[in-house]
Amino acid sequence: MLIVVTADEMRALDRWTIEHGTPGPVLMERAGGGAARVLRARLGRPRGPVVVVCGRGNNGGDGFVVARHLRRARIPVEVWLAANPEDVRGDAAGMLAAWRRGRNALHDLTGRGRVEALASRLARTAVVVDALLGTGLNAPVSGLAAAVIEAVNRWAESSGRPVLAIDIASGLAADSGRPLGVAIRATVTATFGCAKIGQVVYPGIDYTGILDVVDIGIPPAALAAVHPRTSLLERGEVGRLLPPRPRDAHKGTFGHVLVIGGSRGKTGAALLAAEGAARAGAGLTTLAVPAALQPAFEGRVREVMTAALPDPGEIGSLLAGRAAVVCGPGLGVTDETRAVVAEVVRRTPAPLVLDADGLNIVAGTGLLRERAGPTVVTPHPGEMARLLGCETAEVQADRLAAARRVARGEGVVVVLKGARTVIAAPDGEAAISPAGNPGMASGGTGDVLAGIVGGLLGQGLAPFDAAILGVLAHGAAGDRVAARQGEVGLLAGDLLAELPPTLAELQATGRPAPRRRERARADT
Repeated sequence: MLIVVTADEMRALDRWTIEHGTPGPVLMERAGGGAARVLRARLGRPRGPVVVVCGRGNNGGDGFVVARHLRRARIPVEVWLAANPEDVRGDAAGMLAAWRRGRNALHDLTGRGRVEALASRLARTAVVVDALLGTGLNAPVSGLAAAVIEAVNRWAESSGRPVLAIDIASGLAADSGRPLGVAIRATVTATFGCAKIGQVVYPGIDYTGILDVVDIGIPPAALAAVHPRTSLLERGEVGRLLPPRPRDAHKGTFGHVLVIGGSRGKTGAALLAAEGAARAGAGLTTLAVPAALQPAFEGRVREVMTAALPDPGEIGSLLAGRAAVVCGPGLGVTDETRAVVAEVVRRTPAPLVLDADGLNIVAGTGLLRERAGPTVVTPHPGEMARLLGCETAEVQADRLAAARRVARGEGVVVVLKGARTVIAAPDGEAAISPAGNPGMASGGTGDVLAGIVGGLLGQGLAPFDAAILGVLAHGAAGDRVAARQGEVGLLAGDLLAELPPTLAELQATGRPAPRRRERARADT
């Protein structure tokens, strides 16, 4: 999986590398040289001058290096500095001096009318390189920097010409992906060492454009010392989590999953979750529903058995012998279902997935802390807000932090659904899924996901592994459907038939290619 880091983690990686023998200017040279290569690889040879807009910090230093490499490649390039030259310090000052030693001009942006002069120059520019502000930004952009960003954005939008961001789009928060006031909308971003969390979550993705990670020589020992805890899911590594099926397997090999859900008006949620478990590979699936509704469920999915929900005090017999339990899809919130969920949480020895009304019932109760067994919760942002006792906007402002907070506080694996679903473990490990599309923003897709995770738990996967594989498979299945028929009108039920080929594709991606056997020669 691709490591993604916070701004603090990246600074620690840089610091470790410098302290263990790689000088800072060497890292800066590698960064700027790599960014220049990204420009040429992604954007081709510019048909016109390149304008590099630099700030006074290390991001500006990287920009001076980019300009020097482009000049060496005989590409017309100009450097515009949004600071007084004497304010450029440290390694960046050395790179500015190297640019000037080549008798290269430095255009000042600090005087009156200079931003307007830049805007006028951009009319004849092929590419802008944004080296204004880096990952250390922690306050809203204002003043000169804001004016320069707005000028570049206006030019890019009106001309359709590209912007290459150096390390991160100026004005973008590296940890959350939120613009701090105003931010560059880059076409391509060349980031250094590791991708930053804010570049792989929304809305940061929209400001980052195409993301290329430039290797600047951060050694494995530095990663081991700093130990970043967040990753972006990749198909190969995740696909290896589901092993090939033994040839002598039987249905008992793959676990018996119990789904508890359904109520009048919400029968579909329970059915989707049950079939999601079956399509994810559960050997047996039983759907437990209110007794009055059981006839309505019979035969709706032929491969799923049904059972009547007993009184809460007798729930133990229903839970016995299950490899995993999914509780909540379409269950409703009543005094009776509150009692059912409380008993399930307290008495289920098997891994438990809590979704939908199961989460609404446990919110604010402390029930999750009473649970001894492994648990995965699958909230959407509104349900997560109820678990945290906050507003949905607060959850969405930093989804990764919200997921980690619940995971650590409640001792559960959290799947925070939405664009770029976040999976967080109690030990602080977290992952972000790149799969999925807006067509999946329709009723029932979350119920399918809960069933998938339950089906994988039933096959013996660890909770975090089941969650990341389930999320990636769910999103990838949705992407396959959208590629075939479009996003508009995509239904939760469309994902179900797509799950087996999606899981097979993930498994194949995760396995090394078999060795080819040499064909025997005819004369041997």
